[in-house]
Amino acid sequence: PRGHAFDSRTGRGPCSPNPCRNDGTCEVLAPTRRGDVFNEYICRCQPGFEGVHCQINVNDCANQPCKNGGRCRDLEGDYTCQCSSPYVGKQCQLRCTSLLGMEGGAIVESQISASSVHYGIMGLQRWGPELARLNNQGIVNAWTSATHDRNPWIQIDMQKKMRLTGIITQGASRMGTAEFIKAFKLSSSLDGQTYAPYRAEGQRRDKVFVGNVDNDSTKTNMFDPPIVAQFIRIIPVVCRRACTLRMELVGCELNVYSNTAGCSEPLGMKSRLISDSQLSASSAHRTWGLDTFTWHPQYARLDKQGKTNAWSPANNNHSEWLQVDLEKTKRISGLITQGAKDFGVVSFVSVFKVAYSNDGENWRVLKDENTGAEKLFQGNVDNNTHKKNMFEPPFYARYVRVLPWEWHERITLRMELLGCEE
Repeated sequence: PRGHAFDSRTGRGPCSPNPCRNDGTCEVLAPTRRGDVFNEYICRCQPGFEGVHCQINVNDCANQPCKNGGRCRDLEGDYTCQCSSPYVGKQCQLRCTSLLGMEGGAIVESQISASSVHYGIMGLQRWGPELARLNNQGIVNAWTSATHDRNPWIQIDMQKKMRLTGIITQGASRMGTAEFIKAFKLSSSLDGQTYAPYRAEGQRRDKVFVGNVDNDSTKTNMFDPPIVAQFIRIIPVVCRRACTLRMELVGCELNVYSNTAGCSEPLGMKSRLISDSQLSASSAHRTWGLDTFTWHPQYARLDKQGKTNAWSPANNNHSEWLQVDLEKTKRISGLITQGAKDFGVVSFVSVFKVAYSNDGENWRVLKDENTGAEKLFQGNVDNNTHKKNMFEPPFYARYVRVLPWEWHERITLRMELLGCEE
């Protein structure tokens, strides 16, 4: 037995240092004698961990939390579901299948554009894109591209980023003849400038969707994975007689699916959903020049333990950075930072900037809304406390960089990104 529960001279006790792993909280018990065993403390574990010292990571997939055919992946103290379209949500429990307003009129004329328009009967009939609404009636009731248009397309601007899970297409009858799109491709954009072709998971070729077979029946195609975009463009590949279309989009608002208000889930630094290969940095520090004590970017995970348990660069200056590649565009709403100790020396980043990119080459630094200057975020004041900064407004990016600006002793960083799958 270790004698008294707390030694006032050293400031040490059964809970100092904390014997509980994985963020477990330690509670001191009144020393009770059971046989020869002193039970001086008990660990209260975070969800997802168990054991005397919370050292066992429970398999969170064991009780099959993912609904509707979602695939579960166990993380450290958490799990993630890969949902099949059109399901979304932490547990794939929500259906993202609202009709978005082509037929109903919620999508207005000014949101619909096209590469060209066909004018029939001496130019009196205009088969414009605003007519491309599912089940539209009348003599002129659909969009048709101009005969000479070799690369036709029709586009919908959703006016904000939406999750699109499917499309319903239909042809039309012009002058008594059936016209329809037999096959088409899709491309999408977040900003209306750069467009990405739609490809199925893991495929290098653009996906070709099978369209209609006559002028009136509808054909539904679901997107797996869903498309997160503001602009969606339908690109006819094979048309019968002419590229003529009536359509409806299926999907939902983005925020229906984030579990917490808005969008501030941990994106996976701590849980290792973000893998080592997704983390990089300008350089890495070696304590006493030894490879064994290298402060790699892969160590920059919130609450990481060990002798070297954070990222620290080789030099302490403004050109150092730590980078996370999220592998696809997500909505980033915040950041938690933490320092560390290097053999007893307390180190942390006290002020930092944040930069983001969608291609890994062109970077934007977050700016202060009021002054327009690059924004300085207040970081840590010690080696262990979590400091949370929320981004107002959130931003969309695939790559995020933390740029240390001021620090204590050395630049030393552990962190977690907050956001959601958008």
